Amino acid sequence: MKIITLSGLDGSGKSTQIELLKNYLKSKDKTFFYFHAVEFSVAHSASLRLNLSESEKSVTEANWLQIQLRKIALLIDIFRFKRLMKKKKVDYIISDRYFFDSVVNINYLSRKDKYRFAEYFIPRPDKAFFLKVSPEKIMQRKRKQDQGLEYLVAKEKLYESRIKDWSLIVADGERDKEEVFHELRFNLSHG
Repeated sequence: MKIITLSGLDGSGKSTQIELLKNYLKSKDKTFFYFHAVEFSVAHSASLRLNLSESEKSVTEANWLQIQLRKIALLIDIFRFKRLMKKKKVDYIISDRYFFDSVVNINYLSRKDKYRFAEYFIPRPDKAFFLKVSPEKIMQRKRKQDQGLEYLVAKEKLYESRIKDWSLIVADGERDKEEVFHELRFNLSHG
């Protein structure tokens, strides 16, 4: 089983590329499991059970306790994912967002790029892509991100500081979706 992950800023085109990847793997008769780290998370499940509105503005601030709870939830999610990996008998796990994205979110909320403890437990993907789209370009798109430009700029810096650590393959997400997918597909089949 191979793990393929797509990370990037909100609105960078991850979901579009995931759909293209799913269709491509289907055409090759490959089996896969779609994984979304946020939807899988215990924190997300808890908020749904508490009937918190999905339409509320995205979280851009958190207090110390909320940040600590996110750290604990991330560790729980990583171990849940490892159990899931043992159960799934597929060729690929395709992840829209991955635990790297959760680390970036925790670092953003704590205003520090220092939470690295959980990284020791994150299963390393076989291919980890980062869709690079400038925050300004994202804010010009039809579907604007509710967090605003400053949020996207700060998160972009956090991602860029970790590209080498996480062996992320950077793809220029500002191109046509088919061009981007061609690059992703090429990287999947080579190396």
